[in-house]
Amino acid sequence: MIEEIINRVERKRLLGAALLADGLVSEQQLEQALERQQQTGAFLGETLIELGHVVPSVLGKYVEERINYPFVELTGTELDFEAARSIPERIARRKMVLPFGFEEEGVRVAMADPLDLGTVDELKSFFSKPILPHLAFAADVTESINRAFDVRHKAASALRDIADIGPTQLDLSVDELVGMAEDAPIVRLVNGITQGALAAGASDIHIEPMEHEVRVRYRLDGLLYEQTTWPKPHLAAVVSRIKIMSRLNIAERRRPQDGRFTMHDEKGREFDLRVSIMPAIYGEKVVMRVLEKASSFASVDKLGFYPEQKKLFESLVTRPHGIVLVTGPTGSGKSTSLYAALQKVNSPTLNINTIEDPVEYHLNGVTQTQANPKIGLTFANGLRTLVRQDPDIIMVGEIRDGETAEIAIQAALTGHLVLSTLHTNDAPGALVRLQNMGVEPFLISSAVLGVVGQRLVRTVCPSCRELVTAELADQAALELDDGAKIARGAGCGRCGNRGMKGRTAVYEIMSMSDTLRDMVLKRAAGSELKEQALAEGMQSMKTSGRQKVLDHVTTPEEVLRVLYTED
Repeated sequence: MIEEIINRVERKRLLGAALLADGLVSEQQLEQALERQQQTGAFLGETLIELGHVVPSVLGKYVEERINYPFVELTGTELDFEAARSIPERIARRKMVLPFGFEEEGVRVAMADPLDLGTVDELKSFFSKPILPHLAFAADVTESINRAFDVRHKAASALRDIADIGPTQLDLSVDELVGMAEDAPIVRLVNGITQGALAAGASDIHIEPMEHEVRVRYRLDGLLYEQTTWPKPHLAAVVSRIKIMSRLNIAERRRPQDGRFTMHDEKGREFDLRVSIMPAIYGEKVVMRVLEKASSFASVDKLGFYPEQKKLFESLVTRPHGIVLVTGPTGSGKSTSLYAALQKVNSPTLNINTIEDPVEYHLNGVTQTQANPKIGLTFANGLRTLVRQDPDIIMVGEIRDGETAEIAIQAALTGHLVLSTLHTNDAPGALVRLQNMGVEPFLISSAVLGVVGQRLVRTVCPSCRELVTAELADQAALELDDGAKIARGAGCGRCGNRGMKGRTAVYEIMSMSDTLRDMVLKRAAGSELKEQALAEGMQSMKTSGRQKVLDHVTTPEEVLRVLYTED
C-alpha cells in the first residue's frame, strides 16, 4: 500500500531506493528485506519494520513528508472507541480505515491509503463533520480494528439484549434450548466470539463454565488469553447454538460430542471450526479448533531452519525410499513441517498419498484421506490400502500404535518414501519409541533415514522490539556471553501489549549414520543415541533456540519455557 501511494506521488523514486539514498537503511538491510518480500508478498515498508531495520515512526514520518498527509502510529494512540465504532466493522475491514478521534475541525480517520478519495466520500455519509485522513500502516489499521471490535464489545452488546434466563441447562427442555439458541442476541453472541477469534488469529476458542460465570479464552501463539466473561445462565443457550451449528445432538448433555461447522470472516476467508464438547461439573465446556481452509501453509524456506538444517531436511525428504519421522508434543508444528515437505517434493510425475486425522490443509495434486475409526478406517487399515495404490510417497498423519508402525516401516523398506510423526521429547527418542511399540531393531535400523525434533517458540514483536543486555540468569541458562544483547518486546497495539507476536520453530535433525544404526541394533538407550548424534554434529533444539535468542528472534524465557530439560 505504501509503495502504491509513493508511486502515485513520486513515480521516479521507489521506496527502497529512496530509503537507501537517504541513509535510513543499508544495502544489506534492503537486500534482506527485498528477499523476504519476495517470499511473503508483503509490502516493503511493512517488511522493513518486521525485520527491525526501520521503526514505524521513522518510516511513517518519511512517507508523510512525501504525500502531505499526517502519519499516525495507531499502536501508540489511545483509540476513541465511540469514534471507531461509528462505522460498520465490515466497512472498516474492507476499506482498511478506522476513525480514531473527534476534533472540532473534523473526524480523524486512519487509512492505509489516504489518497483513496472514493473511500473518503463514503465515510462522509456516517458523520456530520469533515473527514481528516491520516496515513497508517495496514497492519496497524487491522490490529486497531481488532481492538475496536473485539469480543468484549460484541459480547457486551449482545448480553444487553438477552433477558435473564434463570433455569440451569439441566432444567431446560429441548424445545426451550432450541428456542433460546435461535434468539438473535444469542446468535450475535456466538458470532461475536467466533468472529473475534478469526480476526485475532486464534488457533483455538475455549468456552469454560466456572462456578458463577462463563469464561472465554483464545489461544494466541500457543498460549491462552482471557477475552471476556458473561453470566452463567447464558451457557445453555450458547452451547445449544454451537451444537445446532455443528449438527450435534442438542438433547445430549452428559456425554462428550465432536462436530464441526464452517464460517467466513469479514474478509470472506473460509474457516473450518472443529468442535469438542465435554461435560464438566459446572456445565458443558466447548473447545473449537480454528483452521483456515485455504490457508497457505509455510514452505520449507519459512519453517525456521538454519541453512545447514534446511539442507539436511531437504536431503532427507527427497530420498526415493525410507522413512522420515517428525517428533514433538501436540501443537509443536509437526503437521506444518510435513506439509512443507510434501510441497517441496510434489511433482506431476509422483503419486503422493496421505492418511490424516484430521486433514488440516488441502494440497493440489495430492490424494488425501481422512481417517475414520468409527467405520474401521484407521491409520493402519488406510495405510494397508495406500501401499496398493502404487504410491511413490506416503504421508501418515501420526504413528499411534505398533501395527501402524510396522506397516509404515515395511512400506519404507519396499521402495516408498514415508513421512510421519511421533510423540517423543526429542529426535533420538523416536528410535526408542518405535522399539517400545514392538518394531524390531533391525527394521528400524534399515528403514529410518532420519528424525526431526521440533518445538514452537513465540517471536518478539517487531514493532516494539528493543535490545537489552542479557541478565545473569539468562547467560547461565543458555550459555550466553557476558554483555550479550537480547530482544524484549515492550508491548504495543500490534501484539496486544504482549511483547510477542507470531511463532517460529526450533529444530534438531538426526540423520542416521552407520554408528547410530549399529547402536539401534544393540538397543541403545535414548540418552546414548543423543550423545552420539551430538558428537556427529547434530544441532540440538536448545542450541537452535539459543541461536534464535542471539539473532533477536525470541527471548531466553521463551526458549526455556518450551525447551526446559533436566540437563
